[in-house]
Amino acid sequence: MSRVSIAAAPADTDALRRALQRPGCGGFCAFEGWVRETNEGRAVSGLDYEAYTELALAEGERIIDEAIARYGVADARCVHRVGHLAVGDTAVWIGVVSPHRDEAFRACRYIIDQIKQRLPIWKKEHYLEGESSWVACAHGPAHEHHHPD
Repeated sequence: MSRVSIAAAPADTDALRRALQRPGCGGFCAFEGWVRETNEGRAVSGLDYEAYTELALAEGERIIDEAIARYGVADARCVHRVGHLAVGDTAVWIGVVSPHRDEAFRACRYIIDQIKQRLPIWKKEHYLEGESSWVACAHGPAHEHHHPD
């Protein structure tokens, strides 16, 4: 089973959490990143995510492997959304299970930090005043970075 997915539909976080349960693990940590209503003082109406899916999946699996090796956790999963998301929607979900809580917390933080830096996923924010802008992209697309819709 793949531990990383890039999905247009919302994730079934209950199913993801159940898939991570292990009898020898007492620590579970999850992170959810939500679309917020403002960014750098600008009102946001929603956003679009684009991804180079094949590369994002491969790099995401490497990140999970690194987290398992580095922190000794039993398993982890990650789902990143693509397509149009509204304010309040979950953009990314990460879950980590381990024998103890400290490792789960640290691995979860490592995974989200690495995903933000290394995955070829791009975010275009749409603002209430009608403009759009590609923002906070580690590997920005070959698009104009600020233009009206």
